[in-house]
Amino acid sequence: MSARAPLSGVVTTFNNAATLEACLASLSFCDELVVLDSDSTDTTREIAARYDARVAVQPFQGYGPQKQSAIDRASHDWILLLDADEHLTEAGRAAIERELAAPRADGYRLPRQEWLFWRWPHPATRPNWQLRLFRKSRGRMNAVPVHAAPEVEGTAIDLDAPFRHYGEPRLADRVDKINRYSSGLVEQKRSKRPAMLGLRLLLYPSFAFAKLYFGKRYFLNGWAGFFAAKTQAFYAFLKYAKLLEAQRGRED
Repeated sequence: MSARAPLSGVVTTFNNAATLEACLASLSFCDELVVLDSDSTDTTREIAARYDARVAVQPFQGYGPQKQSAIDRASHDWILLLDADEHLTEAGRAAIERELAAPRADGYRLPRQEWLFWRWPHPATRPNWQLRLFRKSRGRMNAVPVHAAPEVEGTAIDLDAPFRHYGEPRLADRVDKINRYSSGLVEQKRSKRPAMLGLRLLLYPSFAFAKLYFGKRYFLNGWAGFFAAKTQAFYAFLKYAKLLEAQRGRED
């Protein structure tokens, strides 16, 4: 196999000592590691230093801008972007090594396997495909306030290079997160018409549950899959309920 293109592993952090080691260990094959920290108070930066990462500190600028600032600090054109609570699998590493020996695209969507409270998903559970491997010269973070993601100008294809997301280990933590995220989405979606909001509020939570539980086969994961689908439905309810609440508040 021919030599692959140089690759930068990029991670943003804030108090991620519990998960960062697994993340950086999975990126150790990269030609450099870039860690942009938001002034952690735990041992996050010490862990990054043990993996010879180039560590910089910057106050949090928002999800998209913070990640873009980290990407801009990378030396190489090819970027592998992970969150600090994610790690690449061995199969994922091998697939990326092979692909970057002769790249076929400007960006690649990789399958993310989600931690479901106390277990990893059943092998037949469908993953979430996310664009995480891309050329810096052709890609940038979008401007979405909460769920910011990279986008590329050019060709993006799926690459079977699995990575895993170690999400919230407790139901209470998951509920706290969706409460924060749903509040953050209110400004983004203020332009929706009240009538449309009401329809979404009535219908979309059930659709969100069915999409995960049946469409992505979360039913194969027992109670953990049921909890995950139900909390996703609750998230769908909260984001539209909070927006309708905000609109009604302005009308009074």
